[in-house]
Amino acid sequence: MTPSDESHVPTGSHGPDGGDEGQPWFRLAEGYEQARAKEDSLDRLVEWPAQRRLLGDVDGRSVLDVGCGNGAKLAELVRDGATASVGVDISGNFEGGPAPGMELLRGDLSDLESVPGLTGRMFDRILFLQSIGYANDPVRTLRAARTMLADDGFILLSRTHPIRWAVERAEQNGTTLGEEYYSTVPYTYSHSAWNDQVSLTKRVYTVSDLLNLFSAAGLWIEAAVEPQLSEDARRRYPHKQAWMDKHLGILIFRLRPRF
Repeated sequence: MTPSDESHVPTGSHGPDGGDEGQPWFRLAEGYEQARAKEDSLDRLVEWPAQRRLLGDVDGRSVLDVGCGNGAKLAELVRDGATASVGVDISGNFEGGPAPGMELLRGDLSDLESVPGLTGRMFDRILFLQSIGYANDPVRTLRAARTMLADDGFILLSRTHPIRWAVERAEQNGTTLGEEYYSTVPYTYSHSAWNDQVSLTKRVYTVSDLLNLFSAAGLWIEAAVEPQLSEDARRRYPHKQAWMDKHLGILIFRLRPRF
């Protein structure tokens, strides 16, 4: 599998954050935001807190959030001092109007260079929070983002741990974890937590595929984390800990230009 094969593709579409037919993602976007907002969502309990820690101080920094969803996370960063910041999402399903110091743009991350409002812009921090897998060509998208990094800037990128998909496929197919982890057969499923009327076809990937993707895009890993639930969250939400014990969660990388 090549890095460019690493993506989610809604059935009948090139991808929820890109391509010629984005309708499946328009149908998924609202359900995604509703699921993420739940008190016991792993985004609230694990992902966003860990992403925020790895991002560090944003006071006076400009941020580009690629695949920003409704823009709520970017708005939080602006409240924390980020300035001249931009969120981009294909759905255009933004939460109210943009706060002072930020813009929200409807655009395709698969063609980031052509998004109106980004031409000539530079950013201190560029975020791909679970969004790079939706690019038609992730290498191209990350290369485009790299050209928008200001001096000493970095990319913060998170992806679902590939073991999660291998576990699900092994249970579905009656195979082993190893067989499914190294399989290159696309995986089709409906996302019942968001909208069970839309099927997604996932082009599977391994950890080495992610490393090769970053290398091909001219990036190196400055830091990586595999966040887990806090002790308090484990006690309060044992069902979420059971899910994490089985599926492992996510990987988060802080990436800088190699040259």
